[in-house]
Amino acid sequence: MQRRSFEGIEEIRVETLGELVDRTTPSENDPASGRLRAASVFRGSKCSEWALLTSLDRLGGIDPPHTKGHLEEHILRNFIRYSRPHLQQQPANEWELLVTAQHHGLPTRLLDWTYSPLVAAHFATLGGDPALDRVIWRLDWGKLHARFDLPPIAFLVQELDELLRKRGIDSPWTLFSQPERGQDHLVCMLDPPALDNRIVVQAAAFTISTDKTRSFDEILRENGLLGALTRYVIPAERIDHLRDQLDLVTMDERRLFPDLDGVAAEMRRYYDASAEE
Repeated sequence: MQRRSFEGIEEIRVETLGELVDRTTPSENDPASGRLRAASVFRGSKCSEWALLTSLDRLGGIDPPHTKGHLEEHILRNFIRYSRPHLQQQPANEWELLVTAQHHGLPTRLLDWTYSPLVAAHFATLGGDPALDRVIWRLDWGKLHARFDLPPIAFLVQELDELLRKRGIDSPWTLFSQPERGQDHLVCMLDPPALDNRIVVQAAAFTISTDKTRSFDEILRENGLLGALTRYVIPAERIDHLRDQLDLVTMDERRLFPDLDGVAAEMRRYYDASAEE
């Protein structure tokens, strides 16, 4: 996967789950609630050198990435064509359709995040090359919205629709056909509807950008927003320790994929472990 320099982004080494919780806990109370809350989301990655690439960015390979972005419209059209028998209810609008497609694994320009650093840690430590350091990215989306002159809320799909219509984007199809680096460039947070139990228990969130030609970290760099990112790096030799701590607090497949597939996946991984000879 694409590797790049992350110079200018704060990087913190964490070796235990306790350190991760301490490091991601806000240092000051939120003025509105008086509690330790912040406008932060997290994303776990199985390699500390990977850039923040969407599933659409990665489609067709990552050396280089972004080679299949021109197929975005065709991919979503075919999802619409074949998904209808499997949808329990029709999406409220086409932006909800895009979220539904992303949630079920379709390559899109949406980038997955979670409000929980523990959920991000689960995905960062699940499988992968044991020789590679892992990373949990933190995004201060409050700074992101301030930079793009947006209100300090993560948008619902209906609010995203209203926001983009004011900017001349009345549907995903209009967005797909726009120039990649126009003057009205926009990046924002999106809170998805509760499509199923999985999206709820994973505390899922997304970012969406009008630019699909650069990685998310590169977009932030070019907009002077590297200060909105933090990288919590888990060294390779501490992955198993932190993974075991996640299992102790039941942050596992059975909790995050609440169905029979999740139960089976957790049992398979848990009982596959064995001591080194």
